[in-house]
Amino acid sequence: MEILRHVVVVIHLVGFAVLFGAWVAEAVARRVQVTRLMSYGLLISLVAGLALAAPWGLEYDLNYTKLGVKLVVLIVIGALLGIGSARQKRTGAVPPILFWLIGPLTLANAAIAVIWR
Repeated sequence: MEILRHVVVVIHLVGFAVLFGAWVAEAVARRVQVTRLMSYGLLISLVAGLALAAPWGLEYDLNYTKLGVKLVVLIVIGALLGIGSARQKRTGAVPPILFWLIGPLTLANAAIAVIWR
């Protein structure tokens, strides 16, 4: 069971890497746009994170406050991606503030996972 949990952790990290990597690629190219790859990374992170939040017969208790904060941050990132995508379709451009919030919030979510014990 522990091996399966570790596999889900790897999938969760891959989702983060896809989301953050797609954002960095757009930022470095100076294209302020939301891509479908960012949404896929968010979806992978969400599904794997929800699977990790389930108690799998662990020897320790899960920190549900931490999990709740991470979920709220992920929902905010999803809202920014959704709003940015809708504006991009309508006007052809994403408001820069929406784009520039996605990366730091994604990094903050990873930092919460690692630092908060």
